[in-house]
Amino acid sequence: MDREKEQLEKLRLRENAFTAYNHFELETLEKDRAVYRLDIRSESKNPYGMVHGGALYTMADDAAGSAVHTDGRHYVTQHGDLHFLKNQDSGTIRAEGRVRRRGKATCLAQVDITNEAGELLATGQFSYFCIDQE
Repeated sequence: MDREKEQLEKLRLRENAFTAYNHFELETLEKDRAVYRLDIRSESKNPYGMVHGGALYTMADDAAGSAVHTDGRHYVTQHGDLHFLKNQDSGTIRAEGRVRRRGKATCLAQVDITNEAGELLATGQFSYFCIDQE
């Protein structure tokens, strides 16, 4: 399983240059679960010095989407809903995505973004559509 996990991780990172551009790091990838980490840097911040909402949303989509992709199929985001609860200007944050329901053509994932103290910064759900041909 370790070799399969390693191949999945490499594939996820190679296929998504936007993830690397935003400095997100894939920490954990297992069946129906993925965790991304962001060490906050100046490029991650909005004009107010906090993590940009777009960075939080993208990180959430990456975590949820990576969890969904662990079945080996290809998906695109159908809908995303993220509630911003708190923000910060430094440190490390993590987005954990978990599959809630997997269907034939769609998949629903839950995502939570937390800081180092475990405080919830954002939470939401994303749905994905499988684009593999039958």
